[in-house]
Amino acid sequence: MLEIYFETYGCTANYNSTEIMKGLVKQAGLNITSNINLADLIVINSCIVKEPTEEKIRRQIQDLLKKNKKIILAGCMSKINRDKLQKNNLYLLDTHNIKKINDLIKDIIEKTYDEDIYLKNRNEIKTSLPKISKEKFIGITQISEGCLGKCTYCLTKIAKGKLFSYPEEKIIESIKQDLESNCKEIWITSQDNASYENETDEYNLPRLLKKILSIKKSFYLRIGMMNPDNVLKILPELIEIYKNEKMFKFLHIPVQSGSNRILQLMKRNYTKENFIKIINAFKKEFPNMHISTDVIIGFPGETEKDFKETYNLIKWLEPETINFSKFWPRPHTLAEKMKPVNKEIVKKRIIQIAKLHKEICNKKQKEFLNTEHQVLVDQKGFENTYLARDKNYKLFAVQSREKILGKIVNIKVNKITPHYLISKVIK
Repeated sequence: MLEIYFETYGCTANYNSTEIMKGLVKQAGLNITSNINLADLIVINSCIVKEPTEEKIRRQIQDLLKKNKKIILAGCMSKINRDKLQKNNLYLLDTHNIKKINDLIKDIIEKTYDEDIYLKNRNEIKTSLPKISKEKFIGITQISEGCLGKCTYCLTKIAKGKLFSYPEEKIIESIKQDLESNCKEIWITSQDNASYENETDEYNLPRLLKKILSIKKSFYLRIGMMNPDNVLKILPELIEIYKNEKMFKFLHIPVQSGSNRILQLMKRNYTKENFIKIINAFKKEFPNMHISTDVIIGFPGETEKDFKETYNLIKWLEPETINFSKFWPRPHTLAEKMKPVNKEIVKKRIIQIAKLHKEICNKKQKEFLNTEHQVLVDQKGFENTYLARDKNYKLFAVQSREKILGKIVNIKVNKITPHYLISKVIK
């Protein structure tokens, strides 16, 4: 029996795609192993957003090929680097063809592999499929693939193509399947959730959310990343939807820069003022909600003044989570040809943002010491520790010798760290 090992990098959508591939190979009667050394075939679901991640995947592939392992390289990296990946025992499967995983495995075994078949652009609906997840109580559903953006730094758009929104009924069916499997949290994900059905100028994310929330089950709904320009088009409707008790008060909205000049160079299609308008609207209704944002430091042309605008915006925003990274010139993008900022200057700015965010987190966490909360325990941590969230998506590390996974419990915070609130169950 063939033993298959899976390794995943990147976004939530990527992890969901791996869940689906696992479900499909298991359905076909193949074994999934957690030991890479025992694997007959290794599936690497790749990411190309940042160069260090891509380089890490390259080194992993090289090491495994030296051991004569057969590898399926799935995800964004396969098509983008097609010409550089012509190696024995390396087989490519792009983001539009993950449902063909079993066909690919069969072709590898029978030595009839045709690369063109598995790198062909097509609209593939990744919902209502068998899947195997390591998270028992979290169900992930993709609602679309690709986007309508033209960001000058983004390689993902080249890999995933234009926006293709999945049928509403298929999304609802997929979520119902997860809820029947006892999931307590539903995460919807895509490159930009706010762009759902924007390819037809419909802007139907609010309608989709209302249908999901109307499902007669007890669960929390988390919306993944949404770009500001598309949020603006549905802002009043989103605010009303977030008032639903089933909604996690979690907002992931990437600003990327606090400088309008840099945003224009990035072709982000919104201004700093647009971003502030969205945040103010949400904070007015949900002052304690979890806000997550993304920032690129050192984009070509970023001056000290531009960086200071970003720094001040983050200081004002006080995000619970910030994904900050230095600019990486990605091949085939317009930004690759722009003049880079000095590396030492970028390094210094990264340190400043990291220090600022740590100060923000420490300040906000102090408010929670000795407070009590009702939380949903959704993940197992180390030893006798569980991870849990309240309705505002605040993260708690709950210490308990009892098995509390999947339960709603009352807890008291007895210790704080910058990113976790250490807690114990109270009766």
